[in-house]
Amino acid sequence: MVRGISVFSGGLDSILAVKVIQDQGIDVLGITFETPFFSARKAREAAAQIGLPLIVLDITDEHLQMLRSPRYGYGKNLNPCIDCHTLMLKIAGDRMSEMEADFLFTGEVLGQRPMSQGKQMLGVVAKNSGYRDFILRPLSARLLPETKPEIEGKVQRELLLAISGRGRKIQIELAEHYGISDYAPPAGGCLLTDPMFSKRLRDLFNHKKDYSRWDIELLKFGRHFRINETTKIIVGRNRIDNEAIQKLTKNGDITVYMASFRGPTVLIPGGGNAEMIQLAAAICARYSDAPKDVNVAVTCLFGSQSSSIEAIAVSPEVVSAWMI
Repeated sequence: MVRGISVFSGGLDSILAVKVIQDQGIDVLGITFETPFFSARKAREAAAQIGLPLIVLDITDEHLQMLRSPRYGYGKNLNPCIDCHTLMLKIAGDRMSEMEADFLFTGEVLGQRPMSQGKQMLGVVAKNSGYRDFILRPLSARLLPETKPEIEGKVQRELLLAISGRGRKIQIELAEHYGISDYAPPAGGCLLTDPMFSKRLRDLFNHKKDYSRWDIELLKFGRHFRINETTKIIVGRNRIDNEAIQKLTKNGDITVYMASFRGPTVLIPGGGNAEMIQLAAAICARYSDAPKDVNVAVTCLFGSQSSSIEAIAVSPEVVSAWMI
């Protein structure tokens, strides 16, 4: 039996691509990816809905290596979409070879995204993945060059589609045809397209060469303040942030809390000297319910050791100059 590997995002287009290929009696297995910047949740839910066997691969290490210096640069923020798609197709292609499957396919639509889904760039991505002859885009295949599985007759080209452009009318009609009514919106999901997250990530790249996944997870929570070349302070904005920061705290970090007023969890990743602790306490007071013009008690935790200091809230003008 012919087997195709779907590079599966979980969006409507990738679901429809699976259906179009399955209509030819081809066995389909899905592969999706996750990193700290995007999850596999949408793909898992969509695969469960349509009964698609799904492999989830964590590609954090490979993705971080690519992210520092993408060959084709970034989009509007720190999103290296072309290089990211290339990496995914390369990894999926390696799995295709290991599993002795016949081809790869995606839900990409010609012209849907001007930067990454023009005819030329679709060809560049396929070529750079190392699997150009095996990559099929079923929704736009009849507008693109024939691929190896089509030439060999494993996939019937005349049963593939010729969708192009940013309109969604044809896809919505196909969804009705296949009885698909519950599907995710087409955009979103990658933190690298978020301006604030990208700004924080760039700051991390500029100040810490030996960053880890833990450093990236911290970027998702709280307000971030760059104090100097070696020190950053993170302040929870709400209960969810505070709980996340507490869970992410590790040995060597210092956390700061208000002693008698409601306030945020404040973290100094990697710790700091007495001056930095005092500054973190003043920032904690600024974002707490405590009076802003008097000294208030602040609790500092370093491992199992606890101490209490007094601090007065730092001014809004000063703290805003440090915010990333």
